[in-house]
Amino acid sequence: MSSPEVTSGGGRPEEIRAVPVRHPGRWVAAVIVVVIAASVIRSMVTAPGFQWGVVGEYLFDHRVLEGLLVTIELTVIAMAVGIVLGVLLAVMRLSPNPLLSRASWLYIFVFRGTPVLVQLLLWYNLAVLYPKLGLGIPFGPALVHPDTNTLITAFRAAVLGLGLNEGAYMAEIVRAGIISVDEGQTAAAQSLGMTRVQTMRLIVLPQAMRVIIPPTGNETISMLKTTSLASVITVTELLYSVQLIYSANYKIIPLLIVASIWYLVCTSVLYVGQHYLERYYGRGATRDLSPTALQRWRGMMFSPKHEWS
Repeated sequence: MSSPEVTSGGGRPEEIRAVPVRHPGRWVAAVIVVVIAASVIRSMVTAPGFQWGVVGEYLFDHRVLEGLLVTIELTVIAMAVGIVLGVLLAVMRLSPNPLLSRASWLYIFVFRGTPVLVQLLLWYNLAVLYPKLGLGIPFGPALVHPDTNTLITAFRAAVLGLGLNEGAYMAEIVRAGIISVDEGQTAAAQSLGMTRVQTMRLIVLPQAMRVIIPPTGNETISMLKTTSLASVITVTELLYSVQLIYSANYKIIPLLIVASIWYLVCTSVLYVGQHYLERYYGRGATRDLSPTALQRWRGMMFSPKHEWS
C-alpha cells in the first residue's frame, strides 16, 4: 500500500480517498428479481381466477374467524402438551436407569416413525378398539367406564394426536439442549449438595434454553400449519371452515387464499416472538446481539450515510 502524499508546504499528508468497490452483478441480479416479482404480482392482481373481491368478502367472515380461533387453540394446547412431555422424555432418556431410558427411546421411536395423520386417525377411531374405557386402579377394578366416543371428541383426538407426536420431537430438542451444557456445571452443582432435580431445574435447563428455543420456535410455527391435518377428522379449524364454505359456493381458490393469508399472519407473529425470545436467551452467549427489525429500519432511515452493498 503506497504512503499518503505529502503536501508541498511540508504539512499534514492528504487524506486517502476511498473508492467503494462496484458490484454490477448485484445490480443485474436485483433487476432480474424485481422484474420477476413485478410480473408475478401483476399476474396475481389481473388474473380473474383469484377473485380478490371474494377474498375480501370472506377474509373476516365469522366462520373463518371461528376456525382461526380453533387453530390457535389447537396450536397452543398441542405445543404445551408436547413441551411438557418432551422435557419429561428427555430427562428419562438421559436417566442412568435403563428402564426409563429405553421406555423413552421406544416412545420417541414409535411416534417419530409414524405419520401424524395416521396417529390422528387412530385416536379419532379409538372406539373401534376400545368401545368403553376403564378408569381406575391399574390391574384392579375400574371405577368408571366412560364411552370412548363421548370422551374422545374430534377436538380431543386432534390434541392427543398432535401433542403426543410433538412430544417425541421436543424430547430430542430438549435432549440436545441438555447435552450442550458443559458437564462441569452438573459436577459443580452436585458438589454444592444439589439434587439431580434441582441441578436440572436451576442449572442445566436455564443454560440449555439458548439451544432449545430456536428449534422450539420452528416447531411451533410448524405446528400451526400441521393443525390443518385435523380437518381430516372434521375438526372445524381454519382449513375445514373454508372447506365448508367453498363446498357450498364453489369459490375454492379465493377461500384457500383466505386461509393462506391467515396462516401467514399467524406465522409472522410467531416469527417475531421467536426472534425476541432468541435475543433474550442469547444475551449471555454473545457480545453483540443481532438487531431487531425495528432497529434495522431505524438504521436504514436515519443513518447519515447508508450505502447498499
